[in-house]
Amino acid sequence: MPTASIQRARDRQATRGAARWFPWLGLVAAMLLFASHGAQATPAYARQTGSACADCHAGAYGPALTPYGIRFKLNGYTDTGGKGGSLPAAIQLIGTRAVPAGSNSKDTTQLTEADLYLAGRISDNAGGYVKVETDNDGHDHFHTKLSNVDLRYVAKDLTLAGHDAMFGVSVNNSPGFEDPISVLPSASNFGPPANSGTLLNPSSPNPLATHVIGAVAYGLFDGSWLGELGTYNSLPRSTQSDVGYTPSSDPGKLSDTGYLRLAYMKDLKRQFFSAGLVALTTKRQLPRNAPKDDITDLGYDLSYQFLGNREHIVQMSYVNILEQRDYGSVLAGPVPGLTSKQHVAAHDQTLSATYTFRQTYGITVAHLRSTGTSDPLRYPPFGDPAVTSNLYTLFWAPFGKEGSLTPFANLKIAATWFRFTRFNGTSSNVFGAPPGFPVTNARDLDEFSISASLAF
Repeated sequence: MPTASIQRARDRQATRGAARWFPWLGLVAAMLLFASHGAQATPAYARQTGSACADCHAGAYGPALTPYGIRFKLNGYTDTGGKGGSLPAAIQLIGTRAVPAGSNSKDTTQLTEADLYLAGRISDNAGGYVKVETDNDGHDHFHTKLSNVDLRYVAKDLTLAGHDAMFGVSVNNSPGFEDPISVLPSASNFGPPANSGTLLNPSSPNPLATHVIGAVAYGLFDGSWLGELGTYNSLPRSTQSDVGYTPSSDPGKLSDTGYLRLAYMKDLKRQFFSAGLVALTTKRQLPRNAPKDDITDLGYDLSYQFLGNREHIVQMSYVNILEQRDYGSVLAGPVPGLTSKQHVAAHDQTLSATYTFRQTYGITVAHLRSTGTSDPLRYPPFGDPAVTSNLYTLFWAPFGKEGSLTPFANLKIAATWFRFTRFNGTSSNVFGAPPGFPVTNARDLDEFSISASLAF
C-alpha cells in the first residue's frame, strides 16, 4: 500500500508554519485500501462447501464475487458440501516489496500482514465472518486489530406471492461490508484515497468502517430484488482501543443513524449485472463533545460480469457516492470574519475493470477520484480536497481451482503500480511548501510494489 510516502509528506506539511494556525493539517491524507490487500478468498469456506475458491471468486483469490459467491454470502455463509464439518478457520500471510517514488523514500521488503479468519457455518441458519488482522507498522513492529465482522442469521427457502424469498439479519462493523454484490467500498476494500471523503468510504479520515457496530435486516425476492435496512452506532473509544484502534481514528459519536440498500441483480449464467442504490444518514459529533453535524450519503453503483465458460472473465464496476454535510459549528480563521463553510459536499467515485484468463492470470485497472467543496480553512493549503489516483495490477493465482495442486488454498503474486495525478487539488507542490522547503509533487506519492499472498 502507498502509505509510507503519504505519511512522510503529511509529516512535512505538519511541521510548516501554517500548521500552527491549523493543527488539523496532520489529518489531510487517508490510506488507500485496495483490493490486493483486502477481502480475499477464504479457504475455510472452500473446505466447508467442497467448492474451489474459484467458484466464488473469478480470479481464484478474489476479491470480486461470482453469482455463486453472492448466493453463498446471502445464505449467511451456511452452505455445505454435505460431507460433515470442517475447521472454520483460515490464515493469510502477505509479504511485500515496496518501491516508493519519492526521492527521500526507502525501498522496503517485509512481511506486511498476517491474518486469522474465523469464518463459516454455525448452524443451518447462522454463519459468520471474522477477520483478525496483524499489520507490520515498520521495523518489524506488528499491530493486531479486529478487522471486518459479519455475523448472520437467515431464513431461507421461503415463498412470497408465489416467488422465492429469503430474509436475514447481518450484525457487522462496517456499513456496506454486508453488500453481497461486493462493489460498495467497505465490501471491496476499494475506495479512493481522500482528504475529505464520504462516510461509506473506508479510506476517508475517521471512517466508520470497523469502528462501529450495527444490524442490517435484508430480504431477497425472486432471486433478483435485494433490500436492506439497518442502523449503526460507534463503538465506545475504550472498546476501539481494546480491538486495536487508536483514538485519532475515532469516527465520533453517532446518533439517529439509518442505512438503506436497494439493488437489482440478474444472473444470466454466462453473464451477470446489477444496479444498486445506497444511502446513509447520521448525526455525528467529532470530537464527541462537539456540536452535531448532519451527514447524508447517497450513492449508486453498477456492475457487470462476463463469465462465459470461465476461460475469459471480465468484471467491471462503477460506484458513485455523494455526501452532504451540515456542520454544527464553523472554524474561525486568522483573519477576523473569515470562517469555514457550514454546508458542504464530498464526492467519491471508483471505476474499475478486471480481466482474468483461466481464473489464473489477470489485470486490474482502476480510476479513483475524491472531491469536495472548496474551503481554505478545512483543506489547507489550497482549499481544495481533491485527490485523483489510478491503480494498475497484474496478478497470478495458480491454485484454488479444480485441476490445480489444491482447490482449497491459494497463492497470489501481484505487481501493483499506484499512481497519484492530483493531491490537495493540484499536481505540483501539493503541500504548498514555501521557497527553500522540500517540494512534494503528486507523483512523489506514487508507489510500485510486488506482493505475495498465501491463504490456507
